Formats: sequence, structure tokens, C-alpha cells
Amino acid sequence: MTEQPPPRRIYLAGPEVFFANAVAQGEEKKRLCAEAGFEGVYPLDNELGTTGHLPPQDVARRISEGNEALMRSCDLIVANCTPFRSVSMDVGTAFEIGFMRGIGRPVLGYSNTPADYASRVRQVAEASQAIWDQESHAADIEDFGLAENLMIAVAIVDAGGEFVTVEVPEDRMLSDLTGFRRCLEIAARLIG
Repeated sequence: MTEQPPPRRIYLAGPEVFFANAVAQGEEKKRLCAEAGFEGVYPLDNELGTTGHLPPQDVARRISEGNEALMRSCDLIVANCTPFRSVSMDVGTAFEIGFMRGIGRPVLGYSNTPADYASRVRQVAEASQAIWDQESHAADIEDFGLAENLMIAVAIVDAGGEFVTVEVPEDRMLSDLTGFRRCLEIAARLIG
């Protein structure tokens, strides 16, 4: 009898870790991964140990180092690149994409908005006349028709992945998993 190899591991990056239902969101993504034949690895799987007595900076370091260890243990990353608290994706997720690209793993990303990066920046710039400083208003807007900043969009494609964009109901902009499911289908072709 031949022993089955363990399922390929997917690091599940995105701003969901900040949600009120962060654990439930991670469990749903992990369930979808299992249905697709993968093991989902969520940043909150990070075993920190007792951190209640540590200064916040030490807790932050443990989270960072633990998440890097989790990423090293994975075969690829699927990143939620939906704009989060700005016109762009969560910056921690952007780092995780770069980290996985840097260690040579395939990268998949999805965004739950079909609007390209330049359109989103222009829309915010128009609404932010009183908030942005003059240099920000005068600066060029990166306009390559990409879903996100070129360093992210190109890194995903060059790492063998795809950047999926979908349109979802506005009240589910960050939590809708349609793009995530499409990424799992692509992952099955890449490493399944």
C-alpha cells in the first residue's frame, strides 16, 4: 500500500486577521482549501506561547517571526489583495507576497474590486483635496491598468501565479471568497 503524500500547503494572506470574526474567516478558507485537496495555513495558526507579560514590540516580533516560519513551511501563497483601509491592499499582505516571491514560491492574489489601481487613486485624490499635502496632489499616479501597484502585480505573475479580480457586493468587499475559490482552482493546476 502506497502512502499518500501530505497535502500541499497554502499560506492564506490577507487583512482577514483584523476582522471581528478573524478565526471563523480563517477556518472557512482552510475548509475550502481542504475541499480542494490542500492544507490551508492561516497567520493566526502562529503559535506564540504566552505573550501577556511581554512588551508590545516583543509580541510583534514573535508574530512576524512566526508568520515567516509558517510561510517557509508552505508551497505557495494565496493573498487577498482587496484594498484595505486605503486605495491599496494591506501592507502586511504585500510584505508576505514579497517574502514568498523572494523564497521562490508561487504567488496567487485576488481582489474583490474590478477597479484598477489608477482609478482608485484618482477617485481618492479627488475626495481628499483638503487632506493630502501639495506634494501628494502633484505626484504622478502609476497607471499601467493593473489591479494593484506594479511591484505586487508583476511579482504575482512572475512567481508563476495569477492576479484574479472579481466584483462582489459592496457589503462583502473584503470577506467574499469568490476570488479565493478561483485562486484555489489555479493552485490545483500549479501545484496540485
